[in-house]
Amino acid sequence: MLVADKEIFGFGVDRLDAAGGGQTAREIAQQPTVWPQIDALVGSQRAALDAFLNPLLARADLRIVLTGAGTSAFLGECLAPALLGKGLRAEAVPTTDLVSGPLRFLQPAVPTLMVSFARSGSSPESTAAVALADQLVNDVYHLVITCNADGALYRMAQGRADAFAILLPDATHDRGFAMTTSFTSMLLTAALAFRVLTVGDTAAASNAASRVQAAELPLLQALVARQFQRVVYLGSNELRGLAREASLKLLELTDGRVVALFDSPLGFRHGPKTVVDADTLVVVLLSNDPYARRYDLDLLRELRNDGRAGRVLALSGRADAELGSDGVVLEGAEQAADLALALPYILFCQSFALLQSLAQGIRPDTPSASGTVNRVVQGVTIYPFSGDEHVPRG
Repeated sequence: MLVADKEIFGFGVDRLDAAGGGQTAREIAQQPTVWPQIDALVGSQRAALDAFLNPLLARADLRIVLTGAGTSAFLGECLAPALLGKGLRAEAVPTTDLVSGPLRFLQPAVPTLMVSFARSGSSPESTAAVALADQLVNDVYHLVITCNADGALYRMAQGRADAFAILLPDATHDRGFAMTTSFTSMLLTAALAFRVLTVGDTAAASNAASRVQAAELPLLQALVARQFQRVVYLGSNELRGLAREASLKLLELTDGRVVALFDSPLGFRHGPKTVVDADTLVVVLLSNDPYARRYDLDLLRELRNDGRAGRVLALSGRADAELGSDGVVLEGAEQAADLALALPYILFCQSFALLQSLAQGIRPDTPSASGTVNRVVQGVTIYPFSGDEHVPRG
């Protein structure tokens, strides 16, 4: 897809720029080369990071709250199952929930590490969530992962003994509307910080994503040409949060013209499956976990046997006879953890969303024709919380 920066996704860069999609296209395509930089960055801060995190993670009563807004919130949904699998108490709570109901989501007597994800760090809810945690939780610490040195969230963390900030390279600070490089880079940063993924995982994910870019353009173009009206992304555990992010990318970049949904493979049967018709593309993000994969494959088989969907596509880290002819297998990812699979998986989904946007005549760098949806959220009023407010009972 990328040849000497002269052609991306089958388009010349001048044509992409003229169509209002050059920034987003570059940001999607650059990811396999950015991830090794993230690996090096975390490695360079390993000693200081461990000095901050290790005493906290050793505490049996520590609660980890993974927070952010929109795409940044979905990072927590991807990461929480992996942290729980390591025996840590981790919960994904969006800032958009936390700010409107502080005492529903913060536990004052429970030691808490709040992990704040933010591309710009300038969304009103980002700093408000930190301020509420400081106000209401007796013993609270902050890990900030952000892409913007000028953001309020990054500045807030400076000079505090109870806070540690990881500032990602400027290349991760997406200038396009949609979060792409920032999403994968923050996810990788957190996974490395908590030792859920390792250096070898980063290399494998980068190699797999590079191969996806090189080999899957004809498939992506065919999917766009089919003009699906609905797209459903399905994933289990860590990949459920990824399915949610994939659906948001498609909604954002097509300005809501293509309806996109998400669910888990098991959950999809419980009502949402009624959305499937001949104009629906279903994308199953297959887990590498042998147990979860059995459920994923069951639904893949069921959807194809139903014969109702326009197309059922599987993304997989390993070859499997069940995939049939309609599957994308990531070479070299047979042993990858699901959180590592998330990186090349989402690159495929981002690429599809970009090409759909261009096919619809939308400008991907600024897709909201009405101007009512912005790159950094506007119009949010943050109200002071006195602590006297109470949760209504019964």
